[in-house]
Amino acid sequence: MTIAGSDSGAGAGIQADLKTFAALGVYGTSVLTAITAQNTVAVLAIAEVPEEVVALQIDGVMEDIGATAIKTGMLSGASIIETVADRLEAWGVPSLVVDPVMVAKSGDALMQANAVRALAIKLLPLALIVTPNIPEAEVLSKREIRSDADAREAARIIASLGPRFVVVKGGHRGAEPVDVVFDGTGFEELETEWVDTENTHGTGCTFSAAITAYLARGHAPLDAIAAAKDYLTGALKQSYRIGEGHSPVNHFHNVRLTEPESLVSRRS
Repeated sequence: MTIAGSDSGAGAGIQADLKTFAALGVYGTSVLTAITAQNTVAVLAIAEVPEEVVALQIDGVMEDIGATAIKTGMLSGASIIETVADRLEAWGVPSLVVDPVMVAKSGDALMQANAVRALAIKLLPLALIVTPNIPEAEVLSKREIRSDADAREAARIIASLGPRFVVVKGGHRGAEPVDVVFDGTGFEELETEWVDTENTHGTGCTFSAAITAYLARGHAPLDAIAAAKDYLTGALKQSYRIGEGHSPVNHFHNVRLTEPESLVSRRS
């Protein structure tokens, strides 16, 4: 299940999450927290979904379909976060991945200032994994990150808020995209090659959705994180241009497309 906002450009948010779930072979459901009017250049408008509707979406899916793993994305306000945390706790959270979405790739704010405290107090204690990028980790840890040592200390601070695994993503640190993973006792660094592309819209959503999909398929947390990083690297490598701003990644880079038998038979 993805609990997140909608991206009308379909590169991030629930659209990216559902594409990722499908590409990795799991059935995805969605809980819409906000509707955004956006494209690859800018976020033009945000309309929050009423809390009671968010709660009923969660309840409706859980009482009928259920969810082996859940991720959260854009939760713009404190009241939305409190509602989501309440319902997830009531249902007995399975594997919860929290992507603390704060700013869009365009630079537009996606989280209100009052929401950070609610995220830290209400949602992070329920999380198995949290996946902040450098700016988000700085907000959550209340410290600047300029080095590996800074990233490790920020991960320790964030872990003290409740999540079992903290992934401080390294994409904002330039040509050395090393993710620092803290499991509560030790650190692991996940390295990959730098992909020189501007097609990076929705990378955070895609990464956390891939972790969620691998957890749903039964992978251990560290294995799910590593596999998700490999999947995202491939999605960046095989991305293509859409729009005039930051284009999205290619969520279906790992899927081989085939024509329906009916079309093949008509040609033969």
